[in-house]
Amino acid sequence: MIGMHEAVADATQLGVFFGTWQASGPKRAVASPIDGREIGQLMTASAVDCERVIAAASDAFLAWRTVPAPKRADIVRQIGEALRRDKEELALLVTREMGKHIREALGEVQEMIDICDFATGLGRQIGGLTLPSERAGHRLMEQWHPLGVVGVVTAFNFPVAVWAWNLALALVCGDTVIWKPSSKTPLSAIFCTRLAARVLSENGVPPAVASLLIGPGREIGDRLIEDPRVALVSYTGSVATGRHVGVAVQRRFGRAILELGGNAAVIVSEKGDLQQALEAVYFGVIGTSGQRCTTTRRVIVQESVMPRFLDGLLRLMERTRIGDPREPDVHMGPMVDGAAVETMMAAVAAADKQGGRVLHGGQRLPLPGGCYVTPCVIEAGNDLSIVQQETFAPILYVMPYTDIDQAIALQNGVPQGLSSAIFTKDLMEAERFTGPNGSDCGLANVNAGTVGAEIGGAFGGEKETGGGREAGSDAWKAYMRRQTSVINGSGRIELAQGIRLSV
Repeated sequence: MIGMHEAVADATQLGVFFGTWQASGPKRAVASPIDGREIGQLMTASAVDCERVIAAASDAFLAWRTVPAPKRADIVRQIGEALRRDKEELALLVTREMGKHIREALGEVQEMIDICDFATGLGRQIGGLTLPSERAGHRLMEQWHPLGVVGVVTAFNFPVAVWAWNLALALVCGDTVIWKPSSKTPLSAIFCTRLAARVLSENGVPPAVASLLIGPGREIGDRLIEDPRVALVSYTGSVATGRHVGVAVQRRFGRAILELGGNAAVIVSEKGDLQQALEAVYFGVIGTSGQRCTTTRRVIVQESVMPRFLDGLLRLMERTRIGDPREPDVHMGPMVDGAAVETMMAAVAAADKQGGRVLHGGQRLPLPGGCYVTPCVIEAGNDLSIVQQETFAPILYVMPYTDIDQAIALQNGVPQGLSSAIFTKDLMEAERFTGPNGSDCGLANVNAGTVGAEIGGAFGGEKETGGGREAGSDAWKAYMRRQTSVINGSGRIELAQGIRLSV
């Protein structure tokens, strides 16, 4: 029997779904960065397809919003169960299509399962407040209602998990979802959409509740973000495109969740566990081949332990096994494509030109597909322009510090504000780092690395990271509209603030 993985990867796929699969845009090939081989053909969306999808999702919302939240949550639970059954198959497709190690791909699918579990419980917890009214016989209350169509624009590095973060919450909140995945990872998106469509169909739900649009950003993406029928746009990607999305959505008074750039730093204190710090920084650099928004890009080391830390880090880097990410003994797979490799090489050259000193790596490797590199360690000052940028690659900038105030200033001294960490056993340092005058990031960890966020907490950051929040905690509120109501049971009209009505 042919599995869904093989069926998706080995045939021409249609990149549009709104209850029916169709596409009228250009056809293109999909290749694997593992070896450069073609793994599928894709028919992309056109402007006509985009209009059909938005219209169908808008119509589906009218019915979906009336389904009781616990029932919506049970359907999300079933999507989670389907993901459990297909976990290995989907993970293998993610690895094959974008190149992350199979262990990480399995973890990504587990994130999808976890957010479905979280949202299942949320279905019986969405609630407002009953507040005391200043008027006798009146009740003041707050409610949360479904918002509308949610456009979810995701990046290649987490090709399926970020969709699930949004989908699970949006569906429980009574919204419908239009997914525009990265054009670099279309097959994984088709796999997931088929899975969700099957569950929705089994429950008699309009399949356009979870729609799909695969096509170029300029044509398809802009139409999605500019359409007033799309109440909320969740965008994950670059700062430059995020600015464009934010302005376009705000211009029509829509809502936006922006998950943009990161420039994560780890502070390594002389009072910390050096081995723990080494392991966390090492994986923070090579995980997903440096292509996470939470990738550790800077390490700020107390000068008294800098020699020992560097010695240990370089020994780890030298032992890194690079190759086919489906092999269990490999540590790091390829970058997503040749353009990503070129970006990394340009950054290494820029760091050298600006005064940085390459301590390890930063080379291309002559492996099949042409997308393999060695992780790079560069001694560099925080003020270098290349250090201030986010380069989506396994590059780590190392810099010393003298005291905790200087370390935190260096950590905060970049335009981005997503993830941060400190390794210390000193309670005062930990409290300082996580306090109001500490890290300015949305994620601030103590004795844990910058990668590996759990879905139970809200995920997101500040400054050029965009300020959005997804996943756990009360992130669900972004997907709903708040309504304050007064119910008058007094039998008379009474104004607030003691104002007398004279008729």
